[in-house]
Amino acid sequence: MNAGVKEALDGLIKAIKEDEVYKEYHAQLDLLRQNPELKRQVDDFRKRNYEMQDSEDFDFARLNAFQDEYKTFRENPLVDSFLAAELDFCRMMQNINFDIVEAVDFD
Repeated sequence: MNAGVKEALDGLIKAIKEDEVYKEYHAQLDLLRQNPELKRQVDDFRKRNYEMQDSEDFDFARLNAFQDEYKTFRENPLVDSFLAAELDFCRMMQNINFDIVEAVDFD
């Protein structure tokens, strides 16, 4: 990687870390880490959610059962705040990646 690209990358990383979406995500993560059992449950929820979405045999009945199983869990304000902040941060990163890929001509 040449120096100019590395410098630009370092600037992008710095800008991401200074963004309110990133700061909120890390603030929520820090709060969640204060309760290791709840963090373990959130990690389990995230893992199961990912596996279901990544599955080739996705069906809505399974999705509805999963949502019902975790409905009360998701009502916990700490869980809800963390998952919302994580989603915002993931969307920000997806948009950054999309913009980079769109701007670079691979043809």
